[in-house]
Amino acid sequence: MLYTTLLLIHILLAITAVGFNLSYTVWLLRSQNMPKEITAFALSGIKFMDDRIANPAYGLLLVTGLLMVFTGPWSLTTRWIDVALGAFAVLVLLAAVGYTPALRNQIRALESDGPGSEAYQAAARRQTIFGIAFAPLLLFILYLMVFKPFG
Repeated sequence: MLYTTLLLIHILLAITAVGFNLSYTVWLLRSQNMPKEITAFALSGIKFMDDRIANPAYGLLLVTGLLMVFTGPWSLTTRWIDVALGAFAVLVLLAAVGYTPALRNQIRALESDGPGSEAYQAAARRQTIFGIAFAPLLLFILYLMVFKPFG
């Protein structure tokens, strides 16, 4: 019963984290070529969702995943779990040193220089690159979790 409950929570957290991350693209596309205030609202909304919803959900995913390993039929020596944890570590690293600072710089450049400035455009490109880099990692981790391709 404990394992099943943890699995349900783990799945709901994955839906939440990945779903919010995917929504950032919609927010960014909808705010393009809009007045500065709308772009600022979209970016601050993304920052809020990332800091307060998606990232905590990712942290709890790690916790519930490890709890499932310790209470269920899995082991930390299971290869697909090790590979998924490695990919997760890369994801966290990309977020900490890439995406979050790029988003923060994009917001700062928008406020100080405006959406047409070179500083804003450079920060937006960096944020987009890091955002795109997340997609294959997320899909790979989801693949490992769902299909458990190797022992």
